[in-house]
Amino acid sequence: MSALSPPRRAAAGAVVWLWPGRALYAGPSLRLGPHSGAVACLAVGVDAPFTVHPTSGGELRARTALVAPRVRHQLTAFGDRMVFLYLDPGSADDRACRTCFTTGEEKILAGHRHEDDLLAQAAELSSRTPVPQVTAWVAKATGRARTWCADPRITAATRRLIDAGQPLPAAPLAAELGLSESRFLRLFRCGTGTSYRRFRLWAQMHRAARALAAGHNLTRAAADGCFASPSHLSTAFRAMFGLTPSALFSQNLTIRCLDPSPDAMPDAVT
Repeated sequence: MSALSPPRRAAAGAVVWLWPGRALYAGPSLRLGPHSGAVACLAVGVDAPFTVHPTSGGELRARTALVAPRVRHQLTAFGDRMVFLYLDPGSADDRACRTCFTTGEEKILAGHRHEDDLLAQAAELSSRTPVPQVTAWVAKATGRARTWCADPRITAATRRLIDAGQPLPAAPLAAELGLSESRFLRLFRCGTGTSYRRFRLWAQMHRAARALAAGHNLTRAAADGCFASPSHLSTAFRAMFGLTPSALFSQNLTIRCLDPSPDAMPDAVT
């Protein structure tokens, strides 16, 4: 497994770990207004419960909850610290995580079956937490380890996407690997648990985050991530996570971009 990218310096304990297909925030409660994100969000109240208010009506009070993508809601935290795990919608991680919850409706679930363990371990998450401990927490939260196809062509494709300096359409990459586009896309979903298009967007975010972690500004980060402009990056970021990069950076943030390779993934905890 490769080393972490250089972290953005932080004066306080807010940190984001980022993989393609996953992001994990641990730090001060973000005090967000009503919003909806393009990805599923597992919320954990580290030191106190929180409430989720869908704008359609109702209220759910919990210590752990999974909010589906595109559900407009407001989350009110009663404690000082929260953990948010963001998962690509429809991915194998997302589907497995949904089975870990015991109550709630389809769009907002509550009561993770490992809630006590997740709460205890979430309290220890910080910018100094060792990577294996972080990935083990994620495995317990999703109820699933990363399972990757043994096909080295898909491993090569994911690495190309992470390191690419320009957008890579599926067709030419499939041709480079000696595959038809349709066969390549099927193998890619099997190997990564998500679609090529969604993985490519996460890879762009991963590259932009690496630039920010190295201390570059939003303009450089947008260019490194193959976004058309800083506003394009901000719009995509807000659509994915439900808040702007500036709102996140106001938490004195540390960014850590983790290795997405198969040997970086822990075994599932059941």
